[in-house]
Amino acid sequence: MTGGSTAPNAGRPGAGRRFKGGRLLQDAPAGGPVLRLVIRLLRRPLLPVMRLWRRNIQLRVVAATLLMSLGVVLLLGFVVIGQVRNGLVEAKEKAAQSQADGGFSVAQEKADAQPVPGGRGGDGTDPTVVGTNSWRTDLVEQLASGGPGAFNVVALSADSTPKRAPRTSGSVDLSSIPDDLRRAVASGTGEFKTYGKIKYTDASKDRKPEPALIIGKRLNDVDRHPYELYYLFPLTQEEQSLNLVKRTLATAGLFVVVLLGAIAWLVVRQVVTPVRMAAGIAERLSTGLLHERMKVTGEDDIARLGEAFNKMAHSLQLKIQQLEELSRMQRRFVSDVSHELRTPLTTVRMAADVIHEGREDFDPATSRSAELLVGQIDRFESLLADLLEISRFDAGAAALEAEPIDLREVVRRVIDAAAPLAERKGTAVRVVGDEQPVIAEVDARRVERVLRNLVVNAVEHGEGRDVVVRLGAAGGAVAVAVRDYGVGLKPGEATRVFNRFWRADPARARTTGGTGLGLSIAVEDARLHGGWLQAWGEPGGGSQFRLTLPRTADEPLRGSPIALEPEDSRGNRARAAAAVADKTARQVSNTAFPVRGGGAALPGPPGQGSRTTAVVDPTALPGNGARVVARPSAERKQDAGTPPSPDAPAREAEAGGADGAGGGEDSGRDAARSASEREDSARGR
Repeated sequence: MTGGSTAPNAGRPGAGRRFKGGRLLQDAPAGGPVLRLVIRLLRRPLLPVMRLWRRNIQLRVVAATLLMSLGVVLLLGFVVIGQVRNGLVEAKEKAAQSQADGGFSVAQEKADAQPVPGGRGGDGTDPTVVGTNSWRTDLVEQLASGGPGAFNVVALSADSTPKRAPRTSGSVDLSSIPDDLRRAVASGTGEFKTYGKIKYTDASKDRKPEPALIIGKRLNDVDRHPYELYYLFPLTQEEQSLNLVKRTLATAGLFVVVLLGAIAWLVVRQVVTPVRMAAGIAERLSTGLLHERMKVTGEDDIARLGEAFNKMAHSLQLKIQQLEELSRMQRRFVSDVSHELRTPLTTVRMAADVIHEGREDFDPATSRSAELLVGQIDRFESLLADLLEISRFDAGAAALEAEPIDLREVVRRVIDAAAPLAERKGTAVRVVGDEQPVIAEVDARRVERVLRNLVVNAVEHGEGRDVVVRLGAAGGAVAVAVRDYGVGLKPGEATRVFNRFWRADPARARTTGGTGLGLSIAVEDARLHGGWLQAWGEPGGGSQFRLTLPRTADEPLRGSPIALEPEDSRGNRARAAAAVADKTARQVSNTAFPVRGGGAALPGPPGQGSRTTAVVDPTALPGNGARVVARPSAERKQDAGTPPSPDAPAREAEAGGADGAGGGEDSGRDAARSASEREDSARGR
């Protein structure tokens, strides 16, 4: 064990980075640091928003209302727009179909009403020849004149002779007729329709292609030659109507969403405001402002809540005042009794000293009684002094006289004072980590009292084994840990060890004159410095008490330079043994299955060295650092006469390394088997 060291990292996953060949082992995902950096950069601006989202219930309710309202408005908008679009298209199709049917009938009747070819007119010309040249043009113009701007007419033929050339109205481009529709009309006898776009030959910025409904049919002209007649109905008006409906719905939907959000904000505000008021008053009550009350208006549920809250606060105020008065009376009683007992105790002390000095003239029984009387008077004086000190802490009258001192000097004075008791117990007190100065701004008298109590308790409960006092300093903290190898602490005792007048064993005699208030006063001294006094123990494995203090007064503590659980505890030794076994198994695996090309060795079983064999007491308080490790059943059966050696993990590590280096496959199996047995023993199987 080295001075100022913390708990070993062996057996803990992720305790440190492992290097091989100057590079990190390839067991981490590539790009991990980059990904973490990106996540950190993205999270930084989002942290205030996330914090506001978590802490503001009004914001969450309003946001949820807005989202749900937006979803409902969008759904209704899609339904309404779909219904309007279908209605407009259906009406347009009916009107267009009626118009096209009439036009097709007129065209066919006009073709059937022409004179029979071969007849002569009055001027001696053939009227069919003259009519054929202008008949199709007149037909298109006549049909298109029935609805200028409402539709266009296109006449097409399969051949391209001059008298059968395409005819259009309204400067419609022939490419406006889809090829699929032309093929369907040319091969069929009925009417065919489709949707497309009308393109114009004189297209400009004002005449862009527009959507249209196209209806076509194959007919016969005056020469009984087939041709195709198409009606093109623009859908511009319907498209404008649909856009108007969309804009109207969007404007109305946005207004409705904003209105619902405002309504939700107002409604939630009426509920959240009293809750926030109650939370603020509760916080002020927790700081000691017991006269704070909620303002109650009305007779609704919130008003009843406010009245109930005020009644609860009034009841708490009365109870706290009663308890404070009772505590004040108790403190005054203890202080008065302690002061009043000093005068008779001084008289009894003087008489006892006189009797004690003349005990050699008494018979043996009377002489022994004189010695017992002096001892009990000494203990009575110590009890009175402790009671007075506790009363000062309870009254808040304890003052800290801090000055920079070297804790090594304080530790030496404490050890020197405890030397006679340690000699009677056959205990050796060793100091570790005193090579460098350990300077801190503390009250020397109070720190010495704390350490004296810890060292005396360790000697008294150490069963004659060594006591180790460890000093450490790191960052803004200093620490002193007192380790003994005695009976230790049972599960649940670490939470009560700092209670007043508590004993681990009620039948155990206080051979050193303890009053039962030492650790309670020690905790108060540590808190007065802004430090910690924490305990750890395991049955049959001893205990460790750690005092952690800030280097400078009023400096907050963020950690301790000494681990609370010592390195030679059962849990740490089991983890170290498991780590040695894991290392040995890896060496055996590398020897049995060598990797060619200098690659990384095959990994061993994951997590073998990270098993926790210690059982933490569930009743340990989280704030005082108290921790008790249950004693394995296998070791309870053994006699606790042999103390665990502090350098046991080092010897186990050396033995494991020797086995792994010189053994081979059989030695690897033996090491793994022994590690498994040690682990089973530590688990208490």
